[in-house]
Amino acid sequence: MASSNYLINITGIVQGVGFRPFIYKLASSAHLTGWVRNTSHGVDIELNSNRQIVDDFINQINANLPPLARIDAISVKEILETKYDDFQIIMSEPQPGEFLPVSPDVKICPDCTSELLNPADRRYRYPFINCTNCGPRFSIIKDIPYDRPKTTMASFNLCPDCLHEYENPLDRRFHAQPVACPECGPEIWLEENGLIKAKKEDALQQARQMLRSGKILAIKGLGGYHLACDALNHNAVKLLRERKKRSDKPFALMAFSMQQVKMYCHVSEVEEQLLTSYQSPIVLLDVLRGEINTQHLAPGQNRLGIMLAYTPLHLLLTEPGDGFPDLLVMTSGNISDEPIAYQDDDAHNRLSPLADAFLLHNRPIHIRVDDSVMRVERDRQYPLRRARGYAPDPILLQREMPNILACGAELKNTFCLTNKNYAFISHHIGDLENLETLNSFETGISHYQNLFRVNPELLVHDLHPDYLSTQYAYRRATETNIPLIGVQHHHAHLAACLADNQYFKDEPVIGLCLDGTGYGEDGAIWGGEILLGGYQHYERKIHLQYMPLPGGEASIRKPARLALAYLHILGIEWPPYLPSLKAVPEEEIAVLKSQIKHNLNTPQTSSMGRLFDAVSALIGVRQVINYEGQAAIELESCLDPDVTSVYEYNVTDGMIMLADVFQQILEDMKQNCKISQIAAIFHNTIAAMMLDVSLRLKNETQISTIALSGGVWQNHTLLNKTRVLLDKNNFRILVHERVPTNDGGISLGQAVIGAAKFRMES
Repeated sequence: MASSNYLINITGIVQGVGFRPFIYKLASSAHLTGWVRNTSHGVDIELNSNRQIVDDFINQINANLPPLARIDAISVKEILETKYDDFQIIMSEPQPGEFLPVSPDVKICPDCTSELLNPADRRYRYPFINCTNCGPRFSIIKDIPYDRPKTTMASFNLCPDCLHEYENPLDRRFHAQPVACPECGPEIWLEENGLIKAKKEDALQQARQMLRSGKILAIKGLGGYHLACDALNHNAVKLLRERKKRSDKPFALMAFSMQQVKMYCHVSEVEEQLLTSYQSPIVLLDVLRGEINTQHLAPGQNRLGIMLAYTPLHLLLTEPGDGFPDLLVMTSGNISDEPIAYQDDDAHNRLSPLADAFLLHNRPIHIRVDDSVMRVERDRQYPLRRARGYAPDPILLQREMPNILACGAELKNTFCLTNKNYAFISHHIGDLENLETLNSFETGISHYQNLFRVNPELLVHDLHPDYLSTQYAYRRATETNIPLIGVQHHHAHLAACLADNQYFKDEPVIGLCLDGTGYGEDGAIWGGEILLGGYQHYERKIHLQYMPLPGGEASIRKPARLALAYLHILGIEWPPYLPSLKAVPEEEIAVLKSQIKHNLNTPQTSSMGRLFDAVSALIGVRQVINYEGQAAIELESCLDPDVTSVYEYNVTDGMIMLADVFQQILEDMKQNCKISQIAAIFHNTIAAMMLDVSLRLKNETQISTIALSGGVWQNHTLLNKTRVLLDKNNFRILVHERVPTNDGGISLGQAVIGAAKFRMES
């Protein structure tokens, strides 16, 4: 067969993951000639061969990918013949306007772990050991192509040994951009009261001793700073809560190994796979009762969020021995509601009042990235926060998209940029409620636009006019004349679930969109929405009965107000045994009644999240919250899983009416039913409601595909009970797997809706 030359272009996660040396070895072993190089669009390979051998070579690539590589597309074209004597790796080629996905930061690999703990290795106990299969990526990259000069490692000149590894195509550190060793790379030190106490190994050992003795440390990690202390030392955890102003919200924990995790929590096979994956997220796990008291770590809950040590520094810091604790609190380095600190000066300013000492290093972090949080549902991952390990890995869509910037929601904000068939959903930004988080949002947008060569031709935003993300979109549209589209919050939830599941059919689906707050097209606060639709259109078919939200945010922060307001508007007298009456002073009750009567600062809401809050307060679980979702989370945590009964309710004129439910709850309280029983019946009732409304729409439309989206579906009990009922009635159920069901997924939904409307109007 005659030979020719073939140019192969490969796109996907193919830079910074050992792809070129992999190609080099594969081509050399097959005695092929030509070259491979990085470009701004991916990887190019030129082979001097025939088409059959080229096709076999591509099959070998697909069958033997490096661990972190992912191929999205391969193209082959025949070109003019050029003879080569061998196969080489040649210089990268920047290409204006082109882009490619960037690998997320990933945990230390087994080979580097082995070297880290091997006294004979030259990188023994070196906190920054890495190779092409592991280490920092997104947090250090400034631009593409992904080469060392375009990372924060540019200032560290390679020593002769590291340079030899870096330039040797047969070495696993070939063009590993963060490669370093104790002779030429970053180092750690320990600071106390602004003074350096120790460096390198001595710093590590003194840091461990401080943690053992109950001290709180600020630790510079991969994508930002953590605050750490002994998780089993109640006094240390209490002090951290006081300093961080985080009275009840659960703390994330870190363990050295699975052995330690299993001492305190149930761990399924799939949960273990997730914990030990390259992404190494925080995973929510059921506690082993009697093995650990969770009340100081996760008050009111029976689950803990645990991650394994994922960097060499974390491994060295948490290794067992010398009485070191099995678990460390490893929470974001910030004061409550602020973004995680990642720049050294800012960290010193913000964290000095919180930490007794700092464990620092001199490898700069270019972009902050918080830890990801996952749960397992039916043996599949269920994202609650998508950040380190996952971002900026894009969602690959079946449709090509225009260049869009979708600005997301206010709580748990992410933004989304699209280019061709890629949706680049940002890392978790946080709650856009202060200037610091807004600055993080705007910095992130600029960085993603630069990396992925996105010049937006459309801006998409939430309908709520007061969201900072909405105001950013308004301001940018005014400055640039870029078209602007507003998308209703729950329509975005529905679309996000569809895109997450690669559902791009023209047929509409039923959307059970349940959350706390979403601005409705009628100006009310929606949140208990049963929709029918797809990307271009939606209909609001059924919703929860409108209820008052007196004082707006005041009632969200104090569910006791909701419980009293709901009963009042439903015409139900307040029984004297009501726990919420004790939580609301008489003067406040008078104001509350007046607000409802005169409709003063009392928006109407159909929110399912607020209904959970009201019931939680009503039966005495939680009257005042300290973090978003607390009342509902604690309501779920206290329920009796063996209770199967439900409350009666009715659906009238497209509204789910609530009076009967509240009357029956009060009757159970009067009969001294246990809180755990009432909580269970309430959950059963909501699941039954969701089946009921789904069957109504199925009978009306013959549609049997259902999407479950919105923050309420973070409730494991409700999600599981609803899925069981829908399964029994032969519905096809779509749930989230790649983006969060909460508002962290909103930006993806906004983007795909924006694209659909953009096509209609073009």
